[in-house]
Amino acid sequence: MYIVAATDRVSLAQGWPRTATAEIRRLGEVPAANVGDALERMTVMDGGIRLLAGRGKLLGNALTVDVRSGDNLAVHRALDEARPGDVLVVNGHGDLTRALVGDLIGEIMVNTGVVGAVVDGAVRDVQALSEMGLAVYARAVTPAGPFKDGPGGIGAPVAVGGVVVAAGDVLVGDADGVVVVPRHRVREVVDAVDGIGEKEDALRKRILAARPGGAVMAR
Repeated sequence: MYIVAATDRVSLAQGWPRTATAEIRRLGEVPAANVGDALERMTVMDGGIRLLAGRGKLLGNALTVDVRSGDNLAVHRALDEARPGDVLVVNGHGDLTRALVGDLIGEIMVNTGVVGAVVDGAVRDVQALSEMGLAVYARAVTPAGPFKDGPGGIGAPVAVGGVVVAAGDVLVGDADGVVVVPRHRVREVVDAVDGIGEKEDALRKRILAARPGGAVMAR
């Protein structure tokens, strides 16, 4: 850890599997909405979890963190367990009074290869986080910093945006929001997303063809 603080009250689950980038790449090439449709819209985070920093594309394995409201000690400790391609998924219990992720954590994320964060709470330093190339989703922005006392947990399932996320699940995000793909359903969803896109394109063509003034090619 880059901060000097005791972490004996932060619990750590045993190691969890990740899905290789090559296996999930297709999910990052289609709209998050299509991924959600492939999951029958059951694991789509609520609209309060919004893109606040970055270019609006997120894809990676969940590194789950549970914190006490307004305290990010466990987030710092979690980054010791991070692997390239991970996404911080933080249950901040919806607290908006203290930012759990800011530019210093962002710098550590870059060092460890973490590609973004999804926080059920607040963040800060959003311009700096964007400049780092990190995609960060949260409920709010505040300049107020967090405490670093603990307790917390790493690697256990957490509730974020109204969805249960397990470590190693796949997170897909864009400007619309975030979808959780349970790890055991990744192959199923990868196989389904192209068919969903094809159906939407066919319907769009019919809609545009019926537009007054003649046919218009679909995007």
